[in-house]
Amino acid sequence: MKIKNSTVYLFMGLLVLLSCSEKMETIKPPNIIYILADDMGYGDVSIYNSESQIKTPNIDRLASEGMRFTDAHSPSAVCTPTRYGILTGRYSWRSQLPTGVLRGYGQALLEKDRITAASLLKENGYTTGVIGKWHLGLDWVLKEGYKDSINSKTAYINEFGLITEMNGDWIDFTKKPTDGPLNHGFDYSYILPASLDMDPYCYLENDVLTALPNDYTPGNDLDTGSYATGAFWRPGRIAKDFDFYDVLPRFIDKAKEFVKSQSQSKKPFFLYLPLAAPHSPWVPKKDYEGASGAGQYGDFVQMVDAQVGSFLKSLDENKLSENTIVIFASDNGPFWKPDFIAQFNHKAAYKYRGMKADIYEGGHRIPFIVRWPGKVKAGSVSNFKTTLTNLIATCGDIVGIQLNDRTGEDSQSIYPILLEDDEKKAEARPIVHHSSMGYFALRKGDWKLIEKRGSGGFSIPIVVEPKAGEPVGQLYNMVEDPSETNNLYNKKPELVRELLSELDSIRNH
Repeated sequence: MKIKNSTVYLFMGLLVLLSCSEKMETIKPPNIIYILADDMGYGDVSIYNSESQIKTPNIDRLASEGMRFTDAHSPSAVCTPTRYGILTGRYSWRSQLPTGVLRGYGQALLEKDRITAASLLKENGYTTGVIGKWHLGLDWVLKEGYKDSINSKTAYINEFGLITEMNGDWIDFTKKPTDGPLNHGFDYSYILPASLDMDPYCYLENDVLTALPNDYTPGNDLDTGSYATGAFWRPGRIAKDFDFYDVLPRFIDKAKEFVKSQSQSKKPFFLYLPLAAPHSPWVPKKDYEGASGAGQYGDFVQMVDAQVGSFLKSLDENKLSENTIVIFASDNGPFWKPDFIAQFNHKAAYKYRGMKADIYEGGHRIPFIVRWPGKVKAGSVSNFKTTLTNLIATCGDIVGIQLNDRTGEDSQSIYPILLEDDEKKAEARPIVHHSSMGYFALRKGDWKLIEKRGSGGFSIPIVVEPKAGEPVGQLYNMVEDPSETNNLYNKKPELVRELLSELDSIRNH
């Protein structure tokens, strides 16, 4: 009798173990979706700015279902360097592009042996995809007659030997670039080469052009009196079927197709979704014209919000929402000039000084939202100081991988912040800000130090040469003076020395 009972107990135990094993097999790491708006301001999103003239119900809802960060920053105040920082966890001034951005024919910026967030996740069982604005350069293949023609007189080459722009007529578009997203950890890609106002105007799917850019556009809204606003795009090569008004919906449709294709997979996925909007050209579809109180730009932001909402709905339809981390951010501040603030009574950068390209907060303080059902508390708000270089370290924590010293050196995991894990929370590292002209700033605690005077970007005055006795830099208390109006540089010399030393230490690391 004892033997029979033991056999029954053993059998029941095996059943329990098998049941647990089956459940464990069905549990997979979370999918990760990174939605990056282009030039969307902190004050454009209505949950950040109750007086916004733009309605963003879908982004607001995402925030209400997750965690909203109030002190989040892009690593640069312009496009290309921020995108480099997101994928590598490094500040772009450590790369071959210490200032500025690439153009449409710029050379690939990502180093060939550099671990990216995509390659890290791919190595740990993820299917990876990028859909949207790449703007990290491609190694285009030159026509036979021009292979030896690239030099400092025929192309734009910076001091590190990086080609930032060249003549599109020299490129053999029938051949796929030798370096693109597939070389940096992505299994699938569908991209626009650079910004939507830079040629070539075309798409590449898995590094192959979907249509050759053999036609020509003379550009649009080039003489409006307000550069890079309205439906502005530069002249250049364009594919015959390319429609500027269709780019945003096309990226969202491709993203929907990608997540649907992954919905039955046993593998988790990572989707990097860098939108080309609301960066110029401001091209809202007719359904959105006049929808906002902030003109053409505001209408385009509302279209972005609606498209994001449509994409999030597709996650629900494919039963993916529950095990998916959705991150929403912007690559830098808005291109929103003072006269636009006066005209529309809309502060795209909220109460913060400056705009895109500037070293001031308006250039780099951004909306940043993370939703992870069951893990991140719905409706939570964090004032933790974070920057977009923190993605790769956070991904490392998610998959249980510790980064080596040569990977993501400017990346700090926000995983404990998301989970509100007090035992593992660490103090926020000092954050380095960088303007389009290469101005440096350091944010540490309540303080922000700017090495030079002026905006270093688009806002006037761009450069200020201090007179005798005037401060040579800027120092602001960001808690007491978030609008950066009271320069304390000369009043706190010891603090200035401390912060300058910290900045030099980070730069020399």
